[in-house]
Amino acid sequence: MPPIVHCVRHAQGVHNLSHANHNLPDPELTPLGEEQARELGAKFHSLENIELIVSSPLRRTIQTALLAFASQVRDGGLQVVAWPDVQEASDLVCDTGSDLRDIEQQFNQSPVDFSLVAPGWHIKQGKWAPIAERLLERAQLAREWLMQRPEKEIVVVSHGCFLHLLTDDWVNAINSHATDWTNAEVRSYHFEHYENKKPALCETLQSRERRSLGPACPSRKEQLELKKTTLETWIKWGVISA
Repeated sequence: MPPIVHCVRHAQGVHNLSHANHNLPDPELTPLGEEQARELGAKFHSLENIELIVSSPLRRTIQTALLAFASQVRDGGLQVVAWPDVQEASDLVCDTGSDLRDIEQQFNQSPVDFSLVAPGWHIKQGKWAPIAERLLERAQLAREWLMQRPEKEIVVVSHGCFLHLLTDDWVNAINSHATDWTNAEVRSYHFEHYENKKPALCETLQSRERRSLGPACPSRKEQLELKKTTLETWIKWGVISA
């Protein structure tokens, strides 16, 4: 049976404090962000049964994963697996990761597995380009990888824009933050399949209830319309490229 996937947006980073901070390279969490991450782990008891933790290799996501799931790492013997496929969508300075050697050195005393990270992962070209078509392909490959995992429950720590791509949920994605996800927010998903047989993530009823939403998700047609409008808007704003 495909796993349940708990998607988490990183806690508050220094770049979230102002637009001027978007020029900071690979920013870390703020003190409030560290507190948010710890509270996330303490608040959601439904995350106690996770068997795999994957994280974007940016500093703020790794830090969020280590703080939020400290008990699973400490008592459950898990590691945080750095996974470039869920790095942020844009090529803003703040959304661009660090050289593998630098990030390994920073976390060399932490239980982080960098075996999936290749040199050059942070260069926004090819598979990692902030181009709409490439991003949609990357999100689809990520869903396929997750669906094939043997674990029953997985946590994915990622970023506001890319989580819309990964979950294919585009509700309220057009706003000043270019995301509907708040810092340190968690939403849970199970797998379904699109009409083309490709794996899709569908938010669980329990997750929607946590967000005070009704049981009915937007229809596939509605989501496709929202996706089209969102991508066109993000391109217009310069968040991603056509």
